[in-house]
Amino acid sequence: MSLDSLKARVPDHAKDLKLNLGSVIGNSDLLAQQLWGTVLATAIAARSTVVLRELAPEAKANLSPEAYTAAKAAAAVMSMNNVFYRTRHLLSDHEYGTLRAGLRMNVIGNPGVDKVDFELWSFAVSAINGCGMCLDSHEQVLRKAGLERDVIQEAFKIASVVQAVAVTLEAEAVLADVE
Repeated sequence: MSLDSLKARVPDHAKDLKLNLGSVIGNSDLLAQQLWGTVLATAIAARSTVVLRELAPEAKANLSPEAYTAAKAAAAVMSMNNVFYRTRHLLSDHEYGTLRAGLRMNVIGNPGVDKVDFELWSFAVSAINGCGMCLDSHEQVLRKAGLERDVIQEAFKIASVVQAVAVTLEAEAVLADVE
């Protein structure tokens, strides 16, 4: 199970995704922990068994046990936060924004890895889940920490390609049964 194996599964009509997958992971300027944590967190957020099975072992081989756990934690907490804050933002009644969230998210304050890395993973998961409030919040923290826009963009490039591969492979599995 590996990046090469995942690329081999991408159908010919999605050749651009195969090329982009190799590029965003194989040629990334992110530090190794940032890269593989982003890959793992977005693979989880993309909700594709195939993508996760292919990328998780490689992520695990490239991350410390603490970073591997933290990337999973980023995907978990952001799956909750993205729904909550996106909903709050989309509601016409802005009074919801004044109410206490009351949701535990202690891992954000103490993720067990460099906070910048955890923020980057949270940002990437928020890109997949489409939460503008969370994207803005995490992007501001990353910029305050000194990350440049091109580094932050690397995270959402990875998110977009991982998500697109997940959607494509899941669709191919269903279409194989239908056709």
